[in-house]
Amino acid sequence: MHSFGPVLFQLVLAVGFAAGIVALTAIIGPRKLNPIKDDVYECGVDHISDARGMLHVKFYRVAVLFILFDVEAIFVIPWAGSFLEFKKAGLGLFIFSEMVFFIAILLAGYFYILKKGALKWE
Repeated sequence: MHSFGPVLFQLVLAVGFAAGIVALTAIIGPRKLNPIKDDVYECGVDHISDARGMLHVKFYRVAVLFILFDVEAIFVIPWAGSFLEFKKAGLGLFIFSEMVFFIAILLAGYFYILKKGALKWE
């Protein structure tokens, strides 16, 4: 428990600093309410409709594809960092073939979405 003292101290200091800044802003900050300042502002365009409007499904497709390839990077980067250790242990060919298989599956999915036109913005 003694080795966690500095970490605990830094955590308490960070939470205390954040809470102090929020409290100081609430105490010192201006409280002048104005309907123009309280109105919704989005890129200089006036608010004209409900925010719960339907988005085109292409936005969701791109978001899912971003998450897919982001997760790929999460798996590939640590693999690349530890590959030499596996190679020294005699598992280099096995680990390499596993990653080739993983990337082949991802490439098959990528070519599938290209063929389906999921990335076309027409």
